[in-house]
Amino acid sequence: MNDTHKLVNDLSDQVSRLVKDELRLAKLELTEKGKHAGFGAGLFGAAGLIAFFGGAVLVTAVVLLLALVMPGWAAAAIVAVVLLIAAALLGLVGKKKVKQATPPVPEETIASVKADIDMVKERARR
Repeated sequence: MNDTHKLVNDLSDQVSRLVKDELRLAKLELTEKGKHAGFGAGLFGAAGLIAFFGGAVLVTAVVLLLALVMPGWAAAAIVAVVLLIAAALLGLVGKKKVKQATPPVPEETIASVKADIDMVKERARR
């Protein structure tokens, strides 16, 4: 009986330690995914700001075109197109970063817990 009691106590201690380690791993994994999501969201914000400036420059180009009918509008239009292309590129990169962070599930930790459970089941059968 003492050996069985000792084995149960050892198993309890090991399971407790294992659960704590898995929770710590899950926290680290979720923190990393949160960083990717935050960076991607920041890039989306930057894309929106650049798109806003692009729109403002396009409006300026139209105003200059209508008010002066001079080549100054062409320069403004070129700047606007460049800004909109930059916004599109930032938006695509931001979308990719947000996609990397989803789903916000600690996949590595879940796989590790499943492996641990399988190992415990296997040892319990012996």
